[in-house]
Amino acid sequence: MLKKLLMGLLVVFMMVSLCGAAEVAGVNVPDSIKAGQDSLLLNGAGVRTKFFMDLYVGGLYLKEKGMDAAEIVAADEPMAIRLHIISGLITSEMMEDATREGFENATGGNIAPIRDEIEQFIAVYQEKIEKGDVYDLVYVPGKGVETYKNGTYASVTKGLEFKQALFGIWLGDKPAQKSMKKEMLGQ
Repeated sequence: MLKKLLMGLLVVFMMVSLCGAAEVAGVNVPDSIKAGQDSLLLNGAGVRTKFFMDLYVGGLYLKEKGMDAAEIVAADEPMAIRLHIISGLITSEMMEDATREGFENATGGNIAPIRDEIEQFIAVYQEKIEKGDVYDLVYVPGKGVETYKNGTYASVTKGLEFKQALFGIWLGDKPAQKSMKKEMLGQ
């Protein structure tokens, strides 16, 4: 009887681990999300830290798993990044400043061609940010980067060049955090 019970529990745990989400810094990161009509798979997820504090969990979603950051950034195909805020210390102003710095790093300082798109995108952070907020940055080819806050549509920012710079914030040569880049690439 005990053997059957243990086998049953083992099967349940295996099913949960195969179907369930990854857990990163206490956040359940879903194993898939939608981008338009496409299902995207979790490629990897990591934690953004600063001064020894966990700020947010970032997950990268692709149609097929990939480890080549430059290829992912350049690709004109559906993909997404989910940011789950895990610190109550993050403010709208901090997020705007960090995002601007990220665009500077991702473009080698050449933000002029996408300056208007950056301003349009950053406007989503003007609303108060609270611990537990979730931002989905979903690239849909031909449409742009759709931004959702807590599942509610916030904006769309057009252009492949903008998408490349945005994804370059986490996956570029000067990422927001090297260890997080590796985790998002599943390394």
